[in-house]
Amino acid sequence: MGFQERYDRVLAELAACCAQAGRDPREVRVVAVSKTVGADAIFRAIEAGAHDFGENRPDSLLEKAARFPEQTWHFIGNIQSRRIPDIVRCSTLVHSLFQERHVAKLEAAAVCAGKVQDVLLEVNVSGEASKGGLAPEDAPAMLAHCAAFPHVRVRGLMTMAPQGDRAAARECFEGLARLHDELRVRLDGERAAQFNELSMGMSEDWREAVSAGATIVRIGRALFDDAFDEDPRP
Repeated sequence: MGFQERYDRVLAELAACCAQAGRDPREVRVVAVSKTVGADAIFRAIEAGAHDFGENRPDSLLEKAARFPEQTWHFIGNIQSRRIPDIVRCSTLVHSLFQERHVAKLEAAAVCAGKVQDVLLEVNVSGEASKGGLAPEDAPAMLAHCAAFPHVRVRGLMTMAPQGDRAAARECFEGLARLHDELRVRLDGERAAQFNELSMGMSEDWREAVSAGATIVRIGRALFDDAFDEDPRP
């Protein structure tokens, strides 16, 4: 099965999940996580209709964004201070901000790039030590901290769920959605309107994320890997 068939199948299943949840499928953006593939695979993905791509390494992001500048590039990896200018230069949305020390550097890089950098706050809802991110109780302070930087615009929240347990994943996603609602009511006017993104769900658990309110799902293996079982449910 090629990318076109896998992509069409994901979109059809996304529409069905949204219908079951009473949502409009246009509310959910599929980011094709292209971190393991090269330019040829990305070209085929673009031909199939994909236009949002996710990368987790600055070098790969720079290379692919230069090759395909008309596409929308998301940075989904760990932020390294020294690479922030490169990340800002190429990224429409940075999904993984959770350290205060990075906010001023994102601001400076955005000023140099002549843009406002959209970001998501990464929240470790599951509490797993292996995952980065803010503790949920620290998210309000981080959101308030970011408000002082006019070239850093917080668009919402991101999380990663525990692997291998769909019930735990659903609980994690529902927790992020509740936190998002709690934070949004504290914002005024334009900031509240712009705080409208929930990036959650990957190849194994994006269906649970959509049911819980995801506006962005990050799908890699289910789109690019021939060996991936599209829906390995018991």
